[in-house]
Amino acid sequence: MPGLPLRRRSLVDEVVEKLRALVDESGLSPGDRIPTEAQLVQQLGVSRNALREAIRRLETVGLISVRHGQGMFMSERAGLSGCTKLFRSAMEISGKDLSDLAEMRCVIEYHTARRAAELASPEQIAELREALERLGCDSQSREEAVRTDFEFHRKLAEVGGNELMLTLMTIMEELLLSAILLATEKPRDFRTNLGIHRAIWEAVRAGDPDAAEQAMREHMKVFCSRIARAAEVSTKPGRMSSTLT
Repeated sequence: MPGLPLRRRSLVDEVVEKLRALVDESGLSPGDRIPTEAQLVQQLGVSRNALREAIRRLETVGLISVRHGQGMFMSERAGLSGCTKLFRSAMEISGKDLSDLAEMRCVIEYHTARRAAELASPEQIAELREALERLGCDSQSREEAVRTDFEFHRKLAEVGGNELMLTLMTIMEELLLSAILLATEKPRDFRTNLGIHRAIWEAVRAGDPDAAEQAMREHMKVFCSRIARAAEVSTKPGRMSSTLT
């Protein structure tokens, strides 16, 4: 099956790469301080807004740690998270790669749903509820809608406290983002999943691991069908540019 080209690189993607290159060239180690925001704006020649979004992404995947009032530091997980730059440098993903990633995500998601139902505190249940409510927002772009969906799943994973699993999930999300966007025409297509996300949340709130896993399995069926559609759509001439713009 032909490779699936990744989405067009955005300004924030470029800033992320510049930051990673700076970290590599500086030889920073876990725990080392990173230049301030003002210094980075000047050094990289980028806007403050683009830099802040890039920092947020790198913090999400665990490459850097932002300590309010102290600054930015290399994360203790920086060595592991640094492997994301290898994925970013890849220009295409095959249909087989997508299938393998989807299978891996399903295994992880089933586990995180069960663990969340077993371990979630009242505060974490409330955070999941807030993420669930954001899924129903009508003003989001397609990419914002996908990332809001991912946010809900990361919140589930955070309950289990497995840092490695959370990092793997974040890497997979970035790799799968383009495929999901390719197979989805409008943001409302993601909001149709609101009911199944609510079922997952209700099972977690009830402390029912079996129900949480079953609801997640139903959700992953929809996810896998989108991945299969993305692989099919990517082979149609002219379809790529019209879908990703």
